[in-house]
Amino acid sequence: MTDNHDPDDVEDVPCQDIVELVTDYLEGTLDPVTTAAVEAHLAGCDACRIYLEQFRETIALLGHVPADTLSAQAQAGLIDAFRAFSIKGRPSDRDP
Repeated sequence: MTDNHDPDDVEDVPCQDIVELVTDYLEGTLDPVTTAAVEAHLAGCDACRIYLEQFRETIALLGHVPADTLSAQAQAGLIDAFRAFSIKGRPSDRDP
C-alpha cells in the first residue's frame, strides 16, 4: 500500500487537539490527512507520546466502557481529568 498524501498538506496539530483526537486516532476513524498530522505531532512531542501510551494502557487494563453507561457527571469528570493532564503534561507548561 502506498501513501498518496503530500507531506506539505500535513498541518501542525497542537497538544490540546491531540487530547481531543486520541480516541478517534486509536480507533482508526480519522481521515488520512488528520492521521498523518497526528502522527507527525507524536513523532516530535514526548509529552503527547506518553499521553497516548497511557491512554493505550488504560484501554488495555479497563477494556471498553461504552459512553452511554457513564453518567454525564462521570463523562465530564473524565474529560476534565484528561484536559488537566494535557495542560500539566506539556514540557513548556511545567514550572522550572
